[in-house]
Amino acid sequence: MFTIGRKGKMIEKQINSRYLNETLTLKIYQPETFSPLYKYQICIMQDGDDYYQLGRAATLSDRMHENGEISNTILVGIHYRDKFDRKRKYHPDGSQSPAYSKFLAHEAVPLLDDLFPTYLMGQSRALVGDSLAGTLALMTALHYPNTFGKIIIQSPYVDEKVKRTVRNAKGIHAIAIYHTIGTEETAVETTAGDKADFLTPNRELNRLLQVKNMDYNYHELEGAQHTWKSWQKDLSRAFTSIFNSI
Repeated sequence: MFTIGRKGKMIEKQINSRYLNETLTLKIYQPETFSPLYKYQICIMQDGDDYYQLGRAATLSDRMHENGEISNTILVGIHYRDKFDRKRKYHPDGSQSPAYSKFLAHEAVPLLDDLFPTYLMGQSRALVGDSLAGTLALMTALHYPNTFGKIIIQSPYVDEKVKRTVRNAKGIHAIAIYHTIGTEETAVETTAGDKADFLTPNRELNRLLQVKNMDYNYHELEGAQHTWKSWQKDLSRAFTSIFNSI
């Protein structure tokens, strides 16, 4: 256990995943007031290092716990090896995407439930992600709605497969979703080197989710682009929306 210049504590745990056939590292951040006498929500962030370093998630957690803006929440960051590994795991058509979702549901969650005093229920577990990581968070929760009951998706990549999955999703009324997209995300540079419109597909996703009769919060960030500057500014409202209660 070691400190990282913040009020809470960071712990690293490794999982030898049988679904992915590799070892993954979970970077777990406990709030300063952590005690085994209390129960905690779990916030699993894909692009984990980015959320800690660029999103300042740990510092935000410190402040929001101290001010009583969120209830007891433990952050968990899981990062990718490189951009190719990220696409394999997060993209809807990625070769490892189904296996990665199984890893989250069947390996990461049981480990966290063993390590910490959690509520052992979907409504206390959140998946968080930006861009492709947001897509993975959404798709995983739709496939495992009883395991993950909260989602924060910031500027997710949305294609026909994602929209079809949302249309066909059943039993997801208990999921709470926080969804944002920037109004300037009309020509986003992708890892393939081309440019894509994220705004229009996200507006279509918004319409599909609105009719699903769930706790759904959608915001268009005026003037925001597909950058961490926008996502970091929005993370405070996202955490307040999703982690204010259980």
